Amino acid sequence: MSNDQVNGNAAYLSKSLFVRGVRCHKSLYLHKYRPELKDEVSEDTERGFEIGYEIGDLAHELFPGGVIVPYDGLSHEEQIEMTTSLIANGCRTIYEATFFYNGVFIKADILHHGDNGWDVYEAKSSTDVKDYHYYDTAVQYYVITGTGLPVSRAFVVYVNNQYVRQGEIEVDKLFYKEDITTIAKEKQTFIVEEIKRQRAMLKGDEPAINIGPQCEKFYPCDFIGHCWSHIPENSVFDIRGRFDARFDLYNNGIISMYDVPQKHLSEKQIIQVDAARTHGVHCDHNAIKEFVDSLWYPLYFLDFETFMQAIPPYDGTWPYQKIPFQYSLHYLEHKGDDLKHCEFLAMPRTDPRKVLIEKLLKEIPDNACVVVYHQGFEIVILQELALSFPEHAEKIEKIIQNIRDLIVPFRRYDIYHWEQCGSYSLKAVLPAMVPELTYEHLDVSDGGMAMDAYAAMNQSDDPDEIAKIRQSLLDYCKLDTLAMVKILERLQLKS
Repeated sequence: MSNDQVNGNAAYLSKSLFVRGVRCHKSLYLHKYRPELKDEVSEDTERGFEIGYEIGDLAHELFPGGVIVPYDGLSHEEQIEMTTSLIANGCRTIYEATFFYNGVFIKADILHHGDNGWDVYEAKSSTDVKDYHYYDTAVQYYVITGTGLPVSRAFVVYVNNQYVRQGEIEVDKLFYKEDITTIAKEKQTFIVEEIKRQRAMLKGDEPAINIGPQCEKFYPCDFIGHCWSHIPENSVFDIRGRFDARFDLYNNGIISMYDVPQKHLSEKQIIQVDAARTHGVHCDHNAIKEFVDSLWYPLYFLDFETFMQAIPPYDGTWPYQKIPFQYSLHYLEHKGDDLKHCEFLAMPRTDPRKVLIEKLLKEIPDNACVVVYHQGFEIVILQELALSFPEHAEKIEKIIQNIRDLIVPFRRYDIYHWEQCGSYSLKAVLPAMVPELTYEHLDVSDGGMAMDAYAAMNQSDDPDEIAKIRQSLLDYCKLDTLAMVKILERLQLKS
């Protein structure tokens, strides 16, 4: 069985293809026959892939001393032969063990011969077991046992987000191993029947499957752009907030948000629909004035940029912790004063937290009103800094107590502009409220890009490249706090 034979065979399935088909037969069909219709891979998706590879490699250390069956450089047949040979020669731990049975190709993250026989481990970068992980592992169980190799137990390995690093990474504490053998066995009948269904489907025409909740099942499908191309702007799917009737309305022919009976909508959703219909602005001047009056001087506008890693990088950190590496502060000491600015961006390859919090505490007075956008983010960062540096906990708590959230009037729909399209994120509010202020000219224009840029800066040895990235990060974070300043100015005019 060569790679060409596998890739050219419509009946061929792999673990990932099988799980795709479990979610939606149309998605599997399009992947096989119309892959050019896929959406462009997003930066978030690419980031997720990289984390998955990193976690998979580290999980191998749960059973050190094994042998890896490489994917690159070997045909599928050679990978299978290598796996078979390793087992025959007494190898007790195989990474990426490769099997093929009934037209289904799988690579098991870890195959380990324990006290009771062969165990299979599927490593995941998530912090719990997801529904589709059961299918991942169950189809591996089906293929491996189908080849005649008995499997004693099947596990999902996932990240323990309660693990706190102290010193070298303790792999056995970083990962949980959940035994799902019973579930994998229970799914075997389904696996057999679903393989038959998928094969039969692949022999026919494209399945006539309409859009539905399956498009987001497990994770967003990469054919959403194609399958949803007939949905117009301002559809029932653009109505924000809790709205369970979306697909019921769509399936009954109601696609435009303007046609949705108001009995289905909340007060905020009615505001969104009416504003979209008229290209209008909803404004509650009294509510805006109440918010503006709750602020005081000195007035500080704070924004953090953070990164997170599945494998905690420093002592005292844990998986997927948002670690601040940068902040921007615009501030007005008194009403009518000139706007001032200060900032911080960590040097490459250092733990940024201690220097960051010490500088921040020197720059924010105890009595300052601290304006943020979406306070849950900043408050959690500050609380975690207080845990890590208890000597500063009292001052940090004062800042937290003095935080006021600029998102409030937008989240309450005290003010709503039709161009927000139902969103009250900063990136949606800014062009509606302050259209002359834009991120379009920046090399870094959102938090994900900032995270990637900081990672690139840490990996670079080129002083010119580092300087360029630093300036891009400083420009981006500075604009975030300036955006808050300008939005507040517009709110003050409406109060």
